[in-house]
Amino acid sequence: MTNNILQTDIYALAPHHRFQWEEAQQNYVILFPEGMVKLHGGAGEVIKRLDGKVSVGDVVVNLKATFPDAANIEADIIGMFELAVSKGWLRKV
Repeated sequence: MTNNILQTDIYALAPHHRFQWEEAQQNYVILFPEGMVKLHGGAGEVIKRLDGKVSVGDVVVNLKATFPDAANIEADIIGMFELAVSKGWLRKV
């Protein structure tokens, strides 16, 4: 099932999920009652920008400015949103 992620959508962490830097893992993680997921690549960069107020489009613009040399970054960002929503890590505000 494909999630339709729109530039105007606003997301936040789902209830009972916590995002943090995990020193032991040297990586960002999402903690939830059933366990933990280690975020690879730029996934942590996407999630750390979510505050329940910024849109997907805002995140894309911010990350494009932060990583100007990253090829195909918009598709990667949208893909991360699709994965996180499908896994229940994020909720639409």
